[in-house]
Amino acid sequence: MKKTIKLIDLDCGHCATKIENAVKKIDGVTNVSVSFIKQKMDLEAPDDKFDAIFAEAKNLIKKIEPDVTVKL
Repeated sequence: MKKTIKLIDLDCGHCATKIENAVKKIDGVTNVSVSFIKQKMDLEAPDDKFDAIFAEAKNLIKKIEPDVTVKL
């Protein structure tokens, strides 16, 4: 499953890279791409694990960038 997730208030390209690199390390993630310009993240993971992976990614993003709002 592939979904686009909004990253509201993502402030810089460096932050986007940090988020992308952290989410790539989550077990089960098949592909991830974070765009600072579009303030979005494309996340791809198996259908049966997607919700758990999304929850873990959301927690990681909050640790890296507390001001970013994550919305499906």
